[in-house]
Amino acid sequence: MDNKNTGTVKFFNSEKGFGFIKHDDSSKETFVHASGLIDEIKENDKVEFDLQNGKKGMNAVNVKLIG
Repeated sequence: MDNKNTGTVKFFNSEKGFGFIKHDDSSKETFVHASGLIDEIKENDKVEFDLQNGKKGMNAVNVKLIG
């Protein structure tokens, strides 16, 4: 069963390698690190991603562009 999350990149700093994704189905935002990316992302990109527990909460991983 495919349980992918979708959202929009709210912020991403490519120099520092991190940012945040706003979920489509709620007002939640999830941290994303460059190590969790499949595709390069930038602000306002539509993405799908998995959630994984990290040191400081949930992280977006396997992040890839959609649309």
